[in-house]
Amino acid sequence: MVLSLQTMKRVDDIVAKSQAGGRAPSVVAAVVRDGAIAHVASASESPGPDRDTQYRIGSITKSLTAAVVLRLRDDERLGLDDPLGEHLPGTEVGAVPLRQLLAHAGGLQREPDGDWWERCAGSSLEALVGGITPAKLAFPAYQRFHYSNLAYGLLGGVVERITGQSWWEAVSSRLLGPLGMGRTTYEPQEPFARGYVVHPWHGTLREEPRIDAGALAPAGQLWSTAADLARWAAVLAAPSGAAPVLSPPLAKADVPVLAPSTLDEMAAPAVIADPDAWTNGYGLGLQLWRRGERVYVGHTGSMPGYLAVLVVHRSSRTGVVAYANAYSLRGTGIGTLGLSILEAVLDNEPAAPPPAWRPGAPPPDEVAPLCGRWWWMGREYEARWDATRSELVIADLRNGDDGDEWRFTPDTAPRWRGRTGENAGEVLTVIYDEAGGVAALDIATFVFTRDPLPPQ
Repeated sequence: MVLSLQTMKRVDDIVAKSQAGGRAPSVVAAVVRDGAIAHVASASESPGPDRDTQYRIGSITKSLTAAVVLRLRDDERLGLDDPLGEHLPGTEVGAVPLRQLLAHAGGLQREPDGDWWERCAGSSLEALVGGITPAKLAFPAYQRFHYSNLAYGLLGGVVERITGQSWWEAVSSRLLGPLGMGRTTYEPQEPFARGYVVHPWHGTLREEPRIDAGALAPAGQLWSTAADLARWAAVLAAPSGAAPVLSPPLAKADVPVLAPSTLDEMAAPAVIADPDAWTNGYGLGLQLWRRGERVYVGHTGSMPGYLAVLVVHRSSRTGVVAYANAYSLRGTGIGTLGLSILEAVLDNEPAAPPPAWRPGAPPPDEVAPLCGRWWWMGREYEARWDATRSELVIADLRNGDDGDEWRFTPDTAPRWRGRTGENAGEVLTVIYDEAGGVAALDIATFVFTRDPLPPQ
């Protein structure tokens, strides 16, 4: 989808103001919509960055680590409720479940012991595991949200022990390769932006070291470009229950990336970071933000000399990737920058209307008797057949088009399985009378009949 000139100018203005006001050597942002880059904006006093310039993505790396862990779960190599020690023995916090580590709800402290890991060469996995004692538990598991780089270093160790590959090999083979993200790398590859700390008083630059994070690489090591990370944004921007759309498409249509249900699991709230306001939370490897009536998912990142953000609005397949090669943006934050660009696009370019209605095929013979009016406790419902998706759709007629729509897919006859709405996961059972006709629909013990007030 191509953005209007007005929207592109608005995005350009936000990026230019963030670079000038934030005092960053460069800022670059890409808007992603319907699986493709719709616009790239950049601001720099030096030769301008473009969609192929690498920046360090910092903690956006965590979203890739989490995706690999979930892929291993989908392959039945692990369970999310497995204790850490089952797959990574030797640590004294082995009772913490993997699910809680993914959500930063395992109670672990933020960093390992020793020097500041972001500016010092990382240690081996064995040294990381051996240095963890019960004192590294800041809180009882799942008592509260507490961001932990240490947790993701340990999750990377789980990936290595299960796959027999290094964490980087696992991420490359299971995600980056299939997604065609060849410019997302462990070490920087030219062209890449040098990273700086900007002196607060006279604006001079100090180039920062580009260290190998070692065992903490799964928490923040990787480098990427606007074009490459836009492909990951397109995956994360798939609406609930839908498959990702990527342009250009995958080289092989049958390459697995993430099942829609797995993506939904990543993006679902696992813990709320601010329980008094409910504006920030964390899923499994993804940050969650609520702004007004919209919910966004993604992640921010920082490493010495670099800031990054990936944020998407799933229902509209819209996202933003942005980078700066400074350790801070004066007067704002990289997350605020990404959200501001995304909201500007959504406010100015609403999602396209649904496709035009077209006549459908009649329902199968066994489905036709299920359609029409149904009643429960004097409340009227309508069941219809969606031939495009082969789903039975039931809606509460009191609420018109704003009602909660229940979609059911065939299960073992006479059962159907709920896919959306409050009856997602519930079972609809067709009840037949003595003559073999459809008498009622039983949805999780709620019996719907053709009579508004059936006999008691």
